Amino acid sequence: MILIDASSLSASRPDRPLFTNLSLTIESGDRIGVVGLNGCGKTTLLRMISGEIDPESGVVRRGRGARIATLAQEPQLAPGTVLANVVGSVPNGAVWEAEAALDHLGMGDLFDADVARLSGGQAKRVALAQVLVSDADLLILDEPTNHLDLDAIAWLEERLARSRAGLVMVTHDRHVLDRVATKVLEIDRGEGYVHLGGYQGYLEGRDAREERAAASEATRRNLAKRELAWLRRGAPARSRKPKAHIDAAIALIEGGPKAAVRPGALELDAAVGRTGEGQGRSAGSLQGSYRNAADERLAPRLGTKVIELHNIGHRYPDGPWLFRKLQLLLEPGERYGIVGANGSGKSTLLEILTGRLAPAEGTIEVGPTVRVGYYDQLGRSFDPTQRVREAVAGTVRPVGAPEDKRLMEQFWFDDDLQWAPIGTLSGGERRRLQLLMVLAERPNVLLLDEPTNDLDLDTLRVMEEFLEDWPGTLVVVSHDRTFMDRSVSEVFALEGGTASLVNGGYAGWRAQREANAAKPGAASLASVGSAAAALPAPAVPKARSAVAPSKRSASTLRVMLKDADRDLAKATKQRDAAQEMLDAAVAETDHVAMASAGELLAQAHAAMDSAEERWLELAAEAEV
Repeated sequence: MILIDASSLSASRPDRPLFTNLSLTIESGDRIGVVGLNGCGKTTLLRMISGEIDPESGVVRRGRGARIATLAQEPQLAPGTVLANVVGSVPNGAVWEAEAALDHLGMGDLFDADVARLSGGQAKRVALAQVLVSDADLLILDEPTNHLDLDAIAWLEERLARSRAGLVMVTHDRHVLDRVATKVLEIDRGEGYVHLGGYQGYLEGRDAREERAAASEATRRNLAKRELAWLRRGAPARSRKPKAHIDAAIALIEGGPKAAVRPGALELDAAVGRTGEGQGRSAGSLQGSYRNAADERLAPRLGTKVIELHNIGHRYPDGPWLFRKLQLLLEPGERYGIVGANGSGKSTLLEILTGRLAPAEGTIEVGPTVRVGYYDQLGRSFDPTQRVREAVAGTVRPVGAPEDKRLMEQFWFDDDLQWAPIGTLSGGERRRLQLLMVLAERPNVLLLDEPTNDLDLDTLRVMEEFLEDWPGTLVVVSHDRTFMDRSVSEVFALEGGTASLVNGGYAGWRAQREANAAKPGAASLASVGSAAAALPAPAVPKARSAVAPSKRSASTLRVMLKDADRDLAKATKQRDAAQEMLDAAVAETDHVAMASAGELLAQAHAAMDSAEERWLELAAEAEV
């Protein structure tokens, strides 16, 4: 059954077009993920196919009798309680079904709460529950994983994968795309491209399209050279060149590849002042106080003391304790993730680390060299009428200063967007503007609260690569499993009012939970199992409630393990680059280049073996 047949849709914004001539057919059983750069029109497309707005051109036909349920970016709830809002969406009015959905989405303690008093994230979870319990033929979801904790996302994945309803969703969660989507619609430079499969299918399809475009451009350039030579030759006697042929030659010469939607890669390194100097440094240079002086372009020098929390506890007036007797020592250059259920106090802990919130009990010590940058969930309060370039300049610099212009361009704010009022930006563009302004302050302690919300996939990948080499101390709260796996080496878990520090990042924490759940009498983690099964199963780490004595301190070993990790990552990148060089040399039968690339490849493999052996030795020592 065809649920939606949209053909030749067009949309624009005051400053530029979004897409033109975009067509999409949605049938029963289709599960389509919509991806694309921030501001390309993903949310606009969803609003069109749901019937909320009309396309500027084109037509949307909906299947006769097709029932559609929509989750908007900023949903509106009816007056009343949380439970009443969801029960009203259940076809048979079954209260238990509404309660179950709300409980899985982290709203189990708020059935009787007035929706007028909910936060934006809580309201979105209620709206998501409404959509999931409805008997709709088509679900249209805009960023459904935002504001969910990791267990809730795993449950949502399973629910959507089992659903018989059609599905169209905008999401930047790469695990959800791979687990749920059967197709991916990519909006790129105003056109739509459909790829079969999930996130991997999208990457493969986009890569193939770019290769075809490159081959087509190479062919065009060769033809253009021949046509240019033909035009330059004088006409033979008693003949002249046909005008049609001349016009075609000129069009070929003047043609070119489609303009990039963004002027090059997002250069977060350069955005905070990094130059080529220092980029090739050894990852093993972290000693004592900090890295080398070249890294000061990225962040000011950080001393041995960063932030220390001693017996911290917090609760809000008349509320239960979120956590108590919390001990946390942030170290230079370390990467920490904070995980826990919604309401466990993750964002509260970040607020305490920033100094914005005083804890109810305990003490905080902050090093004298610490400069905190905080990227929070709510974002900065921007004046919607203010232009982007004015916000970036602030009150310190003149509007349009060269350094500000460079920053904006590196964050993909082209000339049009620099002059655009902030109120016309998409949610993702406003988040990218917030990230720009945080990093431009050159912090050496970076606190990120749900940094992946509303950012597109390209920005996420570049931000992950930036954080790999960023020399400061990083603390992240995120529900994005891929981002956590790539960005943090230790996880601080807030569970049941207690806290524990777990080695191995998010994957290590997940493995520990699975191991605990497998013990006799442990609570079942079946709701998380399907999502976890798609990820590699690392060795189960141990929570560090106490550290057994060894020749080196636990903090020294953590630093050395992190350095070994980075050495291994660097050697792996060198291996991949050498392999590409070798493949190119083989294709061109260039024996000199083949020999050089082969030597580089052997050196990279040796470096990888050495780094891996070093890591294993340090890991074994850390477990003693």
